[in-house]
Amino acid sequence: MKIIISLNTAWNLLNFRAGLIRALVRQGHEVVAIAPADNYAPALATLGCRFVPIAMDQWGTHPGQDLLLLWRYWRCLRREQPGLYLGYTVKPNVYGSLAAHCLGIPVINNIAGLGSVFIRNGWMARLVRSMYKVSLRKSASVFFQNQDDQKLFIANGLVLSDATQVLPGSGIDLDRFRLAAMSASGASGDKFRFLLVARLLWDKGLAEYLEAAKLIRQRWPKVECCLLGFVDTQNPSGISKTQLDAWVAQGHVTYLGVSSDVRPNIAEADCIVLPSYREGTPRSLLEAAAMGRPIITTEAVGCRDVVEDGVTGYLCRVRDGVDLAAKMERMLALTDAQRALMGARGRAKMERQFDERIVIDKYLQTIETISRQRSVKNGCTQGK
Repeated sequence: MKIIISLNTAWNLLNFRAGLIRALVRQGHEVVAIAPADNYAPALATLGCRFVPIAMDQWGTHPGQDLLLLWRYWRCLRREQPGLYLGYTVKPNVYGSLAAHCLGIPVINNIAGLGSVFIRNGWMARLVRSMYKVSLRKSASVFFQNQDDQKLFIANGLVLSDATQVLPGSGIDLDRFRLAAMSASGASGDKFRFLLVARLLWDKGLAEYLEAAKLIRQRWPKVECCLLGFVDTQNPSGISKTQLDAWVAQGHVTYLGVSSDVRPNIAEADCIVLPSYREGTPRSLLEAAAMGRPIITTEAVGCRDVVEDGVTGYLCRVRDGVDLAAKMERMLALTDAQRALMGARGRAKMERQFDERIVIDKYLQTIETISRQRSVKNGCTQGK
């Protein structure tokens, strides 16, 4: 069948859904990707799908712009006439799903974390919840990336329990993210590098990371505390370039810029840190663990699912830079062999629980079920 998959950026499609798109194409489906155009859009053709751009103000709240987006989705879906719509991220999940429901197109949603609006729990969170409630009620299946988000949506009546399933995040390509040997850190933290890989948002725990970096470097002045990720100034939770420059000027953190391939950066790091306030299942931690790097992250929803405390890394308290620094010091106090063992255990955990093939197989099974149900329904209709 023709399947439409829609996200808020082409970059997101290329980096997080490439394996699924390739698998759908191998199954004989025609895949059409819908997202705002960016520099990564041309590369989608290498996955075997066709790209259709759509204008989207992903962080805007203007009702007129959102109604316009709903109309754009309706027009596109009516023209393409797909047999299935796959939605990810807030606006494709809400407005793309509503348009699909209006046209009688089955929908599979993926709730990949609830974002900053749910963390703050203000009027915006209430608005987003109400939008989800309307758009998800008729979906054939709604995937969540952790049980906490699934339970929250069910408890608030945003989705029917029977329609929900839990996936291990977006999964990780274990052939692409391979185990990488650890380098010797030397005495007194020589050459030791902590690395935070994320969009540069306050909700990723950047303030706590900076606080911890200051504390760590007072005792371990040769330790590097690095940041890798793009400055998302359009996001309400994004830090400014001026703020980032000020942090770098203080000398406590090093900014490595943006990379289209994070593997060399992870390989050069000794420990990956993500003090986020809430996640679906953080992709950066899956990538780090797959490459055999120990992890320090928070006890927050989504983050705690990736790490076994004291086994594959350490968990710290949310919004607590001092506790984060304590866990970083604990990591520094380990021997190279102990950190390597943590990393190896993390890789084994990825192989058991987070292999991308688990996610892809679940999608293929769900799509097959929906296709079968539609065939039965169409047969009954024709019989009448």
